[in-house]
Amino acid sequence: QVQLVESGGGLVQPGGSLRLSCAASGSIFSIYTMGWYRQAPGKQRELVASITSGSVTNYADSVKGRFTISRGNTNTTMYLQMNSLKPKDTAVYYCHRAQGSVSYWGQGTQVTVSS
Repeated sequence: QVQLVESGGGLVQPGGSLRLSCAASGSIFSIYTMGWYRQAPGKQRELVASITSGSVTNYADSVKGRFTISRGNTNTTMYLQMNSLKPKDTAVYYCHRAQGSVSYWGQGTQVTVSS
């Protein structure tokens, strides 16, 4: 089992920045993919960005150039730097980790972009 804990969400004005963090614990594999998903009210959960254990990254078109995903020096931490935030970025952001054939999800952290 793997436990994922997100932090760093909150309320920010349009144009502002936030940094999300995800910490993984438990049965950690060295080969994995981690990612951030988000779900806005009334919408499906969507991929925001992902990063592999080999540091290959992937971004949704809607966040390219504004968001940066990264991982820590261990296999257990991941970050999402979000700049130039827009009201449409408002959602619950979920940390995800896939290792082997198993997916794990965090509880989510709310990001609200509003003036």
